[in-house]
Amino acid sequence: QVQLVESGGGLVQAGGSLRLSCAASGGTFSSYTMGWFRQAPGKEREFVAAISWRGGSTNYADSVKGRFTISRDNAENTVYLQMNSLKPEDTAVYYCAARGGSVSYYLQQKYNYWGQGTQVTVSS
Repeated sequence: QVQLVESGGGLVQAGGSLRLSCAASGGTFSSYTMGWFRQAPGKEREFVAAISWRGGSTNYADSVKGRFTISRDNAENTVYLQMNSLKPEDTAVYYCAARGGSVSYYLQQKYNYWGQGTQVTVSS
């Protein structure tokens, strides 16, 4: 069983930056594709970014491309989401997730393990 714990959320002004972290335990972190998803109030949870097990392949939602960067440190069992040029529409609860395989990385139903989420609020 894999446990995921997110941290790094908070309140930031538009144009600012935040770095989210997700620490994993209880599994073989280096074998998992890792993803970040987010859910805004009144909206469905959506894909944000994903990174392959070695970190050689990354993918992003169009809405965050060029502003967000996903990375991982397999020695530290941690995945990161660097968020720059934040906009009010980025306000959401951000979740990290883990899965085996990499096909359809944007589909949340493919992910087996989820963290509890961390709130990101961007003020205008």
